[in-house]
Amino acid sequence: MKRWLFWVGLLISAFSLFFALRGLQLTDVWVGIRSAKFIWVFPGIIIYFLGVWMRSVRWHFFLRPINNISVKEIFPIVTIGYMGNNIYPARAGELLRAVVLKHNNKTPISASLTTIVIERIFDGVIMLGFIIFNFPKVTNLPGMAEFTPTIQKVTLWGSIFFISALIFFIVAAIFSDKVQKILLLTIGKILPEKWQGTFQSIIKKIFFGLRSLSSFYDMVIILLISIIIWLLETGFYWFVMLAFPFRVSFSTLMLLNGILNLLTIIPSSPGYIGTFDAPSIALLTAFGVKPEISASYTLLLHAVLWLPITVVGGVFFGKIGLNWSKEMSQAKTERAS
Repeated sequence: MKRWLFWVGLLISAFSLFFALRGLQLTDVWVGIRSAKFIWVFPGIIIYFLGVWMRSVRWHFFLRPINNISVKEIFPIVTIGYMGNNIYPARAGELLRAVVLKHNNKTPISASLTTIVIERIFDGVIMLGFIIFNFPKVTNLPGMAEFTPTIQKVTLWGSIFFISALIFFIVAAIFSDKVQKILLLTIGKILPEKWQGTFQSIIKKIFFGLRSLSSFYDMVIILLISIIIWLLETGFYWFVMLAFPFRVSFSTLMLLNGILNLLTIIPSSPGYIGTFDAPSIALLTAFGVKPEISASYTLLLHAVLWLPITVVGGVFFGKIGLNWSKEMSQAKTERAS
């Protein structure tokens, strides 16, 4: 099944990349990249890593009711997660950082994975907010008519999914004892006795990971930090744009950022090759940017998103000294531990 998903993701990436670059003069795209003012990329990288640091602060708040780990300890683990997502299929970096957290701080994998899932839900809500807030500002652009129905559908179904998931987890956290009791009773009735202990242990640790959502103060802080994270990432998009001969508004880049990150849920190769590039080039072209310049910007943006964090995460992972394959294999069989 996993091999099948890998090959499907690879095919989707290949098709998306072909779609993104078809009809373009690739020599002009390359010239556009070579002539970029790379001096603007460096402050962009600083802004990006500031966003990664804020992600570490946010995870600290998620983890605090479970295991009060300092932001300084969390930051390397977050970069390792990014590295894993960039070079390993099926977003395995999320599992990898749960494994490293268990190795370093004895935090149960099921509990930390729960916090990571909730992180992604908060990210999805913020991304939808970016789209909803900025979409009316660009719908009148001539090139946007083609994309408006698709973006509206993505926003509608994304809102239903992410907001429903967030409400579910908040309710489960607030009424933890009652919801947990119902689930444990259900497991006792429908599962064979030999499996009940394992699933009951997993459920208890999942609810252990929901503790941060039982505090209104923590939820407000997490929401504010999430907004800051994505504004910083949009700032990164802005600085990379300054390296090229085109300008769009910050609100346009917020919209672009929101759409591109929501689309990362589509199966693809590691690093979101193609599924990131195709919509970025298409949307920037719709905003009036020349197609070759749109492609040059997108490819450089994607490379800078991928390379620095992957190198930093790889260095931190190397210092830990874990065996990648062994730890990932054990994690998949020991999520209840």
